[in-house]
Amino acid sequence: MPWYVLHTKPKNEKKAAIRLQDMGIDAYCPTRTEVKQWSDRKKKVEVPLLPSMILVQLAEKERNHVFQVPGVLRYMHWLGKPATVTQAEVEALQAVQNHKNNHNIKVKAIQPGTKIDMSAMGFTKQEGTVQYVSGKNYWVVLEGLGFVIKMEI
Repeated sequence: MPWYVLHTKPKNEKKAAIRLQDMGIDAYCPTRTEVKQWSDRKKKVEVPLLPSMILVQLAEKERNHVFQVPGVLRYMHWLGKPATVTQAEVEALQAVQNHKNNHNIKVKAIQPGTKIDMSAMGFTKQEGTVQYVSGKNYWVVLEGLGFVIKMEI
């Protein structure tokens, strides 16, 4: 089964994923650790890696069940079809999320026509999804979403 991409209300990603899991739907909200600073303290906070997006894995006939959860707006589409993410890409996201230094992850959109030459980057992990770029940087390419996630370690 493919992983579909759901668009959620801002700041509802983690709550919607938990509610979907409570309904028995396989939902995944990748997060990263970010240090927030207030005037009197600093705190590590888990923030979504993909803003206003969560991934769900369910059968085609069950796709409408997700709209019972408050905060879920719609399915995202890419080139006229529902946006999907492969299992290898989800595993790459989980590897990035489980890395001890994931607080330096940055997300940027791929511009149309941008080509990323995977073989020129030298290091391939998990079916070419995670790429070694330079001494400290890994790239996770989500072609179905049109995003590249950069992790500095």
